[in-house]
Amino acid sequence: MIKDGILVDTSVFIDFLKGEERYIKIVAELLEKKLAVTTGIIIAELLQGIKNPKEEQKLSELLRGVSSLEVTTDLWIKAGQLSCSLRRKGISLPLTDFAIAILAIENTLEVFTIDKHFEQIPGLRIYKW
Repeated sequence: MIKDGILVDTSVFIDFLKGEERYIKIVAELLEKKLAVTTGIIIAELLQGIKNPKEEQKLSELLRGVSSLEVTTDLWIKAGQLSCSLRRKGISLPLTDFAIAILAIENTLEVFTIDKHFEQIPGLRIYKW
């Protein structure tokens, strides 16, 4: 378990890697302070979008500075249960985002994201910069 940290979502990492000014300073600060956290889902989402070796190199350098937590079987079960619960209320989100949310909730982390649908997940804290 990581005591302090911010789970940085794929959307934020993508904009950071693209050089979006609004994210450069804050993500760089999280990386410098060793507060940025990721997981295998986010890493896989980032890797699937690589267009060339230069992007792959940049991503590899970025990921070396990020702590990683993994979604265990128990957390996948909780993610599925949460997804089912919200789907019954008419809220349908990607299962991967439920896994990211549960990982954050269980580790008392905030999620740094630009995806508004995360706000629909009860108990999830969104990082406000």
